[in-house]
Amino acid sequence: MPILITDHSDPRLEDYVSLTDVALRRRTEPERGLYIAESEKVIRRALAAGHRPRSLLMARRWLTDLADIVADAEARGVPVFVGEHDVIERLTGFHLHRGALASMHRPALPDVASLLADARRVMVLEDIVDHTNVGAIFRSAAALGVDAVLVTPRCADPLYRRSIRVSMGTVFQVPWTRIDPWPEGIDTLRALGFTVAALALSDDAVTLDDFAAEPPERVAVVLGTEGDGLGARTVAAADLAVRIPMAGGVDSLNVAAASAVAMWALRVGGQD
Repeated sequence: MPILITDHSDPRLEDYVSLTDVALRRRTEPERGLYIAESEKVIRRALAAGHRPRSLLMARRWLTDLADIVADAEARGVPVFVGEHDVIERLTGFHLHRGALASMHRPALPDVASLLADARRVMVLEDIVDHTNVGAIFRSAAALGVDAVLVTPRCADPLYRRSIRVSMGTVFQVPWTRIDPWPEGIDTLRALGFTVAALALSDDAVTLDDFAAEPPERVAVVLGTEGDGLGARTVAAADLAVRIPMAGGVDSLNVAAASAVAMWALRVGGQD
């Protein structure tokens, strides 16, 4: 049976405390080996990807809509907590209106070589700190057939709640891992047979049109952090720099938009 909660300080609910505190969650979620999935759609995609729940939290009215998820959780011995909206809001820091939350076990990340064994198109996210941008990039990656995403050590967590939500759960669909150290990891990518293309406004950058006309068999496109773009060491270590042609006096796009343009141009079979 679902467990009724009436006290937002109940220690059994520790996983859900202060979900809007980004600094706190960035530190505690990886330490505890968990992440938070929000909304019915996202929870279903996480479960479909084989991720294991630690617990569920929802308002009572959602027990009917999520009856199959609740039944499966209880069959596994996973606690299902229900409570009034005011109790949940005091616990999490926001009004829950997307159905439910699930505390999920964080899966172990694969090593770079095994992840990329059969990959042809890879995106590398260098120090992108905005969780919304990370989620949007993963959604485009899923839609445009990217085989894998690599994130550098200082990049925002793809399994942070906002990243997952913006991606519509596609962070569970696109294979990914962290590449560390960086930019030394460029040598690893090159050794695995990838041409490493830095998306940058370098003087010697080739246009995306020209690069996509006859792309290498295996390409890793590196995207830089918001505002500053790629580091100078990264651009220097890459095999080439690539730029998106611009009009209207605009020099660059938001990193999530730029990633979608590059993925579309370099999609496998896109030039057939």
